[in-house]
Amino acid sequence: MQAMLLDTPGAPLRPAELPVPEPGPTQILIRVGACGVCRTDLHIVDGELAHPKLPLMLGHEIVGRVEAMGAEVEGVQLGMRVGVPWLGSTDGTCRYCRSGQENLCDHARFTGYDLDGGYAGYTVADARFAFPLPDAYSDAEAAPLLCAGLIGYRALKLAATSAPELKRLGIYGFGAAAHIIAQVARAQGAEIYAFTRAGDQAAQAFACSLGAIWAGGSDEPAPEVLDAAIIFAPVGALVPAALKAVRKGGVVVCGGIHMSDIPTFPYELLWEERVVRSVANLTRADAREFLSLAPKVPVKTTVVPMPLARANEALSRLRHGELTGAAVLIP
Repeated sequence: MQAMLLDTPGAPLRPAELPVPEPGPTQILIRVGACGVCRTDLHIVDGELAHPKLPLMLGHEIVGRVEAMGAEVEGVQLGMRVGVPWLGSTDGTCRYCRSGQENLCDHARFTGYDLDGGYAGYTVADARFAFPLPDAYSDAEAAPLLCAGLIGYRALKLAATSAPELKRLGIYGFGAAAHIIAQVARAQGAEIYAFTRAGDQAAQAFACSLGAIWAGGSDEPAPEVLDAAIIFAPVGALVPAALKAVRKGGVVVCGGIHMSDIPTFPYELLWEERVVRSVANLTRADAREFLSLAPKVPVKTTVVPMPLARANEALSRLRHGELTGAAVLIP
């Protein structure tokens, strides 16, 4: 099968011909139809997430069909279309798994990081961490739902928990996750204020096309006091900016797995019971909830399909902010 491999962080992905993998007892073999390109992939390639499995097939927004399965797999049929997200397995026994916080599992393993992902013609995955996908989406359209959508959804849930009257939501960084979750937040009655790279008029126009009532640079003050803000851009300097923009008791949710250092800021920005919190991974409950919700909104994903062989180009375009929506690799 065709695959794109990361041999060492900092190097381009290498095209390779590999044997089709064999599924283990609890695994399914998936013929990949599409795999989204996520900023987390970029963090791995750039060495910002340490100690990945090497060599590695990146990719944790996998959509495909089940072609074989292990002897212990239940509830899966051959030919079923499934999606595979970032959370690849958990131990099921640690304090976090027992308390419904499997996203924080002490021994979690992650797709496209600890486990080979979907930058290939075939991949294997634990059947317990794969999900049926809504028929409303093509393979390419469904791929961004599996990380951009799921992490965005968890970030929005945490924002709503900390700021129950969520009427004005700021979103910093308007890429793949933001363009999905803005649609969900709007459907729930929130006003969207989009903050992009300074001068990025294309991203600002994209945000407005999805219903943002204001879009501007992240160096600009918010035009209204926000109830909550979600930061998808991996820029630590946005944390004090977002704190300055939210009301008393408001929350700033950091939605990325990696962020540059947060600069010092005066305590008065945090005072009055403002909250800063992070989002880590996802739970299977998040996946089931969001994948049921998405076609009801309905969420529409904007994707840029590219052949698998152009994975390096897709990563480069993501790095330089040259994508509208999400790049999706097609084997």
